[in-house]
Amino acid sequence: MASLADVSVRSRPMTREERKVIMASSAGTIFEWYDFYLYGSLAAVIGAQFFTPFPEATRNVFALLAFAAGFIVRPFGALVFGSLGDLIGRKYTFLMTIVIMGLSTFLVGMLPSYYSWGIAAPIILVGLRMLQGLALGGEYGGAAVYVAEHAPQNQRGYFTAFIQTTATLGLLLSLIVILLVQGYVNGAYPDMPILDAAGLATTAADGSPAMQKAFNAWGWRIPFLGSIFLLLISLYIRLQMNESPAFKKMKEEGAASKAPLREAFGQWKNAKIALIALFGLTAGQAVVWYSGQFYALFFIQNVVKVDSFTSNVLVAWSLILGTGGFLFFGSLSDRIGRKPIILAGCLIAAITYFPVFKALTYTANPMLAAAQETTVVVTADPEDCSFQFNPTGTAKFTSSCDIAKASLSKLSVNSTTVDAPAGTIASVKVGATEIAGYDGIALAGDELAAAKKAFDTGVNDALKAAGYPMVAADNTSVAKAANFFDIFSAQKLTIIAILTYLILLVTMVYGPIAAMLVELFPTRIRYSGMSLPYHIGNGWFGGLLPATAFAISAQSGNIYAGLWYAIVVALMTVVIGAIFVPGGTHKKDIFSDANNK
Repeated sequence: MASLADVSVRSRPMTREERKVIMASSAGTIFEWYDFYLYGSLAAVIGAQFFTPFPEATRNVFALLAFAAGFIVRPFGALVFGSLGDLIGRKYTFLMTIVIMGLSTFLVGMLPSYYSWGIAAPIILVGLRMLQGLALGGEYGGAAVYVAEHAPQNQRGYFTAFIQTTATLGLLLSLIVILLVQGYVNGAYPDMPILDAAGLATTAADGSPAMQKAFNAWGWRIPFLGSIFLLLISLYIRLQMNESPAFKKMKEEGAASKAPLREAFGQWKNAKIALIALFGLTAGQAVVWYSGQFYALFFIQNVVKVDSFTSNVLVAWSLILGTGGFLFFGSLSDRIGRKPIILAGCLIAAITYFPVFKALTYTANPMLAAAQETTVVVTADPEDCSFQFNPTGTAKFTSSCDIAKASLSKLSVNSTTVDAPAGTIASVKVGATEIAGYDGIALAGDELAAAKKAFDTGVNDALKAAGYPMVAADNTSVAKAANFFDIFSAQKLTIIAILTYLILLVTMVYGPIAAMLVELFPTRIRYSGMSLPYHIGNGWFGGLLPATAFAISAQSGNIYAGLWYAIVVALMTVVIGAIFVPGGTHKKDIFSDANNK
């Protein structure tokens, strides 16, 4: 590739070679995000394969936690690869991260399920997710720094916004691939029996074999296995890239840091900036981002009960319509600054989340929304009620209160809890009908099975009488798409509009964030300095959002209560960011600071 023009010339347009290297960097990053998001898009399907012994509600939490495992280790990847990026350069760090990501994704597709390998299967799955997280922890900072160090100063927000689109485009690519594979596999192959933890076929309530779609049984592996081709393409793209001119200039002048981690986080002047970036920018950005994309997808699938194909179609269209917002807000930040746009997005999200998610329920599943007006009360001994969030898998939620709340949560029922005297077995009251619960600790064998059947039947009958759609066949009001272009009805277009609004909030907070973080740190520690606060914010505050929100909603008895997590974090960022985050960074010359100590 020809040598790049001097980026210290600030007013010129970008050269052809600079555009090529930026687009090449963005394309490789799209593929890496695609690999990472495949799991998130298929969390419910994968949960059924690898967390077989647990009840469905618990499987959902575990599947989301396995998804979050990749986010939890991202800061460690940021430390490892951020340090390497500041020591040996951006290009070779890119090559390492893409290889780790691509191979880990391919191996997820090869991994046998629980009934083949037992407990080893979910353990290996979580390990592969952690390798993906380590790779992604080194990927984003490098991509953002690489592009920013090529861009003219007055267009830094615009050009780094291309990197910001890659996460959403990677999610969109994963959804499109899933939709295509799902449609083909389910159409070409017959349904298959659902197996238990021992690998034996299970039966439905009427005694017939319990069946699942071929995609859920084995077709979900195809998108993971196909990622090996994206790995080869990504490697080719990244081998054509040159090193960042800012990094090369710094190395030639002998200004590189010998210990970038110690300099970035061991010196208060730099560590203080990292803390401000975390709590005043990336924490709020993260919860808005994951609420608008991943939790919205999880919510319409698992809470609103829209089938997975339709959910993916609707979210995919919202991503198509909203992705341009990254470039718009990135470009706008070049003119008015990054800080006001990011904080405004956090504030608007905090104010509007409750009405927006309620509108999503009322639009996508009107019958469910109407039924939720029915008064449902759980009467239980408060000491009998646990917070049903179990990341280690060691706790068993078998008390009568936990059983009652888990059953209602699974059915998306809003309920209230009334305290009862100590020792009282929990009961559920739907309208005027009361159903006695049972203690899963005191009962066993046939007695436990009979109690469970009586409770489930009583709750289901009472909810059905109250208008709850207990099976899909009884609910003609729920949104349903027959194919990718089956969206032209008032209901589906309204859902897409709501989801697009959530995506536009994502673009507000995420479009300018790369340029903002790059501008906060000098070249010698830029990769390390910006990567850690970004990945703690997105990996921990954002990555844990779906599982945390789900557990909060289950505990409170309100399907919307989990939104409080995102709202509180977003408001925290607005306050801290308004006070401590510097303004005017969009006017900063990041190239001339290569010698900054």
